Amino acid sequence: MGRCKTIYVSSIVYLIGLVALTITVSTVPSSAREAIFLTSLYIMSVGEGGHKPCVQTFAADQFDDEVAEEKEAKSSFFNWWYLGIVSGATAAILVVIYVQEYVGWGIGYGMLAGALAIALGMFSIGSWTGNYRLQAPIGSPFTRVAQVFVAAARKRRLCDQRVDDGGHSGGFFGHEKKVRCRNNGTDEVDGFRVRALARTPQYRFLDKAAIIDSIDASSEKRNPWRLCSMNQVEEVKLLLRLIPIWAQCFIFTMVTAQLSTYFTKQGSTMVRAFGPTSKFHIPAASLQVVTGLTILISVPIYERAFIPLARKFTGQASGITMLQRIGTGLFLSSIAMVVAGLVEAKRVETARENGLTDSPKSIVPMKIWWLIPQYMLFGVCDMFTIVGMQELFYDQMPEEMRSMGAAAYVSSIGVGNFMSSLAITAVQGISGKKWLVDNLNRANLHYFYWILAGLSAVNFCVYLFVAKGFIYKRFEYSESGNEKEMGMQVHPEGNV
Repeated sequence: MGRCKTIYVSSIVYLIGLVALTITVSTVPSSAREAIFLTSLYIMSVGEGGHKPCVQTFAADQFDDEVAEEKEAKSSFFNWWYLGIVSGATAAILVVIYVQEYVGWGIGYGMLAGALAIALGMFSIGSWTGNYRLQAPIGSPFTRVAQVFVAAARKRRLCDQRVDDGGHSGGFFGHEKKVRCRNNGTDEVDGFRVRALARTPQYRFLDKAAIIDSIDASSEKRNPWRLCSMNQVEEVKLLLRLIPIWAQCFIFTMVTAQLSTYFTKQGSTMVRAFGPTSKFHIPAASLQVVTGLTILISVPIYERAFIPLARKFTGQASGITMLQRIGTGLFLSSIAMVVAGLVEAKRVETARENGLTDSPKSIVPMKIWWLIPQYMLFGVCDMFTIVGMQELFYDQMPEEMRSMGAAAYVSSIGVGNFMSSLAITAVQGISGKKWLVDNLNRANLHYFYWILAGLSAVNFCVYLFVAKGFIYKRFEYSESGNEKEMGMQVHPEGNV
């Protein structure tokens, strides 16, 4: 269907679910509300599943890698893209949550439905004017991946024949030609633009999928389940190289899941009034806006100050590499959890000093502002790791699998939330349900935070080992067919 149509259809589905949700909380009788409410959420989930993996990828596709200025701008795009996402989320936390809590849930959801309808209308105008660069549907990328593994398995007994001309003659099937994207966004098969991936030494067993044996040589038509091009093999290698990096981000997303769970529960037990005589109390969940505001401030600083400064020392157009950016956030997440543990220990001590240990509904005489440092640290962590993940899973994915790369980033958040639930269950089982109980004044939540800090530190060390062997995507040929390395970031193995 293509990314553009997928975004359009999934946005409509999401809008239908959001409108149904608005109607449910506004007019539907209580007896039938639960079923319709859950149905609306399921409809929204289907729409979001198609929208999230495609919209960022589609936006990044508007930059042409063959134009130096656009290629450099694409790196900055991910910073500003995330800034826009956080701006919307911050506005929702500040405005929508307040409206839902003090005005009405129907009006709050209605505001969101109206904003989505306006965004969909603006996107439709861009589609109708034909200003978007489009990529034609290419079928399932999983088929191409499966073909490489099947072909390599069939030829597992063959010797890996090395040739000197890059695999274009002798024992290997040559690089395939990529279709060229015309200015109007359509694809054509003549006038090919050659963007052959450079051959890499990792996962050499997959190279056998491109060896031409006697059966392939005697066949008039190539069987894609027996013989794959070297370019197709290298695309699968790109995917395999990203899997360990993807897995190393699970602990990070597990730790950040505490922002909307235990951090919020902490805040609900603390003094949330602006002043001693103020009647306005900050909703505990609204303190997440601190993370958003930190990102809003740190992204421009990173883009305008940090990158130019780092570029002088590293020579990298982006200041630091994508893996270095992700690793910085992973390291800081461990520091953030240590800070969160110290603040929680202080809160429990304050509750004990005031005799509130067995009064879970009482307000601990400690300002909610104590939680600001940990929220700010996670804002900086997100600015490094989340944006780095988005850029890495787009840039290092095969071109036809980039939507799958965005899906991998989104799925890591879901996996992290699931792992957070498992960690809580495990800690409750080991501690005999003494650390994590409903009464936070009697719980030992700070111990749980410090366990997460330790896991983050161990995860960071493992990440360094994995990243050390990562090989960035490299291209071997230019449009003229001359040998040339032209990757966005070309690094030898071991340089993260």
